Amino acid sequence: MNPLARSSEVTVRHGPHVVTLRPTLRAAMTLERLHDGWPRFVVRLGQFSLETVQALIRASAVSGFAAEALLHSFENRPLAEIKAAAAEPLAELMALFLSPLDGDDTGEKTSPALTQPKPWSETYAELFRLGTGWLGWSPAETWAATPAEIAQAFEGKIAHLIAVNGGSDQSAPGQTNSKQTAAQRQANTEAGLDPDFDRAGLARLKAM
Repeated sequence: MNPLARSSEVTVRHGPHVVTLRPTLRAAMTLERLHDGWPRFVVRLGQFSLETVQALIRASAVSGFAAEALLHSFENRPLAEIKAAAAEPLAELMALFLSPLDGDDTGEKTSPALTQPKPWSETYAELFRLGTGWLGWSPAETWAATPAEIAQAFEGKIAHLIAVNGGSDQSAPGQTNSKQTAAQRQANTEAGLDPDFDRAGLARLKAM
């Protein structure tokens, strides 16, 4: 299954109010910092902290107006009613933020990667540089894209560069691709990235 064939949106409904939520890069950077990292954020969401719930909805909402209307409808309502409306879709949204892109046709996902070799904030900053540098997107377009969309577009850009300029993107069996083609190194330099940025780095970016 193509990773982008999966839904990249989640819907929360409460009465007449409907809000569409997306795990955008801007939302990811904002929320990851809220409780000093994703692990603590996940714990707070599991406890159904209303502060965390509100932050997740506001940061991820496609429409700020719709988000505020939904949150207003939650006021003075029993906690059980709010959880019934929001707990499941918010859990699905967190899976989109944290789960790897790669999966099989059964829809099974690997466990969320809550621990990264590099801090999440640095990973997100690198994705922003890829969007605005390699891909030529505007800052607004990059912030509005999901990490999955950026990683897939970046992979397509690399494939196009290799096709146009020649070279191979394949590693020898059992080996990592530690040396880059001249085209890759030049494109890295022009994008303000490490010239030796390799496919292993892309694989980690995809594991989100």
